[in-house]
Amino acid sequence: MFKEEIAERYKQIQDKICEGLEIADGKGKFEEELWERNGGGGGRTRIMQKGAIIEKGGVNFSAVHGKLPEAVKKAFNVSEEDFFATGVSIVIHPNHPLVPIIHMNIRYFELNDETRWFGGGIDLTPHYVFENDARFFHHKLKKACDDFNVDFYSKFKAHADDYFYIKHREETRGIGGIFYDRLKPENTNLSWTDILDFSANIGETFLPIYTELIDRNRDKEFTEIQKEWQFQRRSRYVEFNLVYDSGTKFGLETNGRIESILMSLPPQANWGYNVQPEIGSEEFKTQQFLKKGINWI
Repeated sequence: MFKEEIAERYKQIQDKICEGLEIADGKGKFEEELWERNGGGGGRTRIMQKGAIIEKGGVNFSAVHGKLPEAVKKAFNVSEEDFFATGVSIVIHPNHPLVPIIHMNIRYFELNDETRWFGGGIDLTPHYVFENDARFFHHKLKKACDDFNVDFYSKFKAHADDYFYIKHREETRGIGGIFYDRLKPENTNLSWTDILDFSANIGETFLPIYTELIDRNRDKEFTEIQKEWQFQRRSRYVEFNLVYDSGTKFGLETNGRIESILMSLPPQANWGYNVQPEIGSEEFKTQQFLKKGINWI
């Protein structure tokens, strides 16, 4: 029954986040599509488009089961094939270049009682890095981690820096956050119930963080140059998600729903040739923050 309890908690988190984002946006509404997966399970895809602030946002829940493909079995180094996976995945692309892109994922994977784990995290991708916003974001994540284990934040922050790294650009996707995988009692000193509570706590941290960041920046004026820079930064987001993101790979390899998997992509992104911001500009300053190991606490 534990996996059903997890799925129900995640569905409740999806509901609360969608309700809160509609209030924060003030105009946009989520459209829901219920879907079933060939092979077992399904989910609830919820998409907002052309809101007052949210140009495109997805808050998706899924609970799927079936046979694990050989490629995934090899990647996970497992021999069994009957799997169950559930989670909530969020990507929000704002229309305002001074409001950041945000991503969150909380998930649970199970093959059997011995082979199962939680994963997830939150990361922020500002088009322009504001140091006060970055500190606020990381302080909130540290508090969410410290409630369960004081070692979590530093460990998961380093993992995020390594994971959300665009190798071919030699830059991070944004200012990181936390990222964790394969959490279970033997590597956390927590019970399964405690780890579920931690996962839910991360999910419940998303809304107050992002609504605050929206409200801090939504009324600021912006220029056409800033809008063009937003499209340029979005292109880096696309590159990471299509080349490196493990969730995208898992979804495609397990015959997931394509529209749900690729909902993370922005409605528009630009690839200018060899774009180099002027030294000393706000765009140049932002680039200096796109590296691993920055201490935002």
